[in-house]
Amino acid sequence: MQALEALTRDARALANGDVVPVLPLTGAESEVARQLQICNACRYCEGFCAVFPAMTRRLEFPKADIHFIANLCHNCGACLHACQYAPPHEFAVNIPQAMAQVRGQTYADYAWPSALGALYQRNGLTLSLALALGLALFLVLAVALHGQGLAALWSRPQGGFYGIFPHNLLVGLFAPVFLFATLALALGVRRFWRDVTPATSGAPLSAPATAEATDAVLRLKYLDGGHGDGCHNEDDAYTLSRRRFHHLTFYGFMLCFAATSVATLYHYLLGQAAPYDLPSLPKLLGGLGGISLAVGTAGLGWLNLRRHPAHGDAAQKPMDRGFIALLFLTATSGLLLWAARGTPALALMLCLHLGAVMALFATLPYGKFAHGIFRTAALLRHAVEKRQPHPIGLGTD
Repeated sequence: MQALEALTRDARALANGDVVPVLPLTGAESEVARQLQICNACRYCEGFCAVFPAMTRRLEFPKADIHFIANLCHNCGACLHACQYAPPHEFAVNIPQAMAQVRGQTYADYAWPSALGALYQRNGLTLSLALALGLALFLVLAVALHGQGLAALWSRPQGGFYGIFPHNLLVGLFAPVFLFATLALALGVRRFWRDVTPATSGAPLSAPATAEATDAVLRLKYLDGGHGDGCHNEDDAYTLSRRRFHHLTFYGFMLCFAATSVATLYHYLLGQAAPYDLPSLPKLLGGLGGISLAVGTAGLGWLNLRRHPAHGDAAQKPMDRGFIALLFLTATSGLLLWAARGTPALALMLCLHLGAVMALFATLPYGKFAHGIFRTAALLRHAVEKRQPHPIGLGTD
């Protein structure tokens, strides 16, 4: 109804001779619109993923529609290798690359504050590693100044982790960073949702639509290439590697987050202070999560280095690699911290791990993590839109 009301207002304004404001498209957005017009005439890839059914519900592609469809794309590469108009054809249709360029633009456009989004997009890898190492160095200096100089960095402190950094100090350091990241992500996705909702029928969320989108997110449904054999990476061969490594990374991250949450409950509700021993739940969740996260990010990094240039936006590689590097550093430093318990290396490993974790959360709203949030929002809107009457009348989804 909101979309119909918007069209009615525009028609009335045109009839009265008023100017209907149209947001201008950037070069990347114009290229997506051009390619989608060609795809809309062909429709060979209609069954590949959510992008093409969403495309067929439109005859033209304003800015909000382009942002919505670009964030539906999982960059699997299947349509590129199936397309008869792909380069070197003069139409030069490369949907994965065109969509990737717009997606990267949306991460920066919807970031809050926007200046930080643009900075991270240009210097993701350097900024991520510099921030993690800088924070770790700051913590190392704090330990050295608070203790017996450099000797404090290579000793067996009494009280484990909290003998180095008191619990309340850690809460004071990490709570503001976590809350800021949560706020920045929430504000960004709120703006995105507000912009794409009128372009996707304007209908509210429903339980069936939410269930369908949740299933697509948790299974990474659209990384199967549309046929279950997987997507493409360095060539035209099908591979499930990206889907599997994404699963290991995502669920490893969630297990680590669950370990921290359970440890918080242990501390405040049960009065049990960290570190914990096996077979405690925080230790089991953290160990499994750390291994899964380390393997998943190592695999994604390896695939990123081998990825064919035509399968994505080369300008985003620093941002992608920065996020992968921070996740890998967080996972491996956490596992090393576990191994260093009871050894003189505990303080150094703790400083490195805390620096990596703080840098990770500080950059979450501006890096590759944002794509998961925006893509989830796009999948929710797609699940809502497909349940509405087809606006063109040429069939249904």
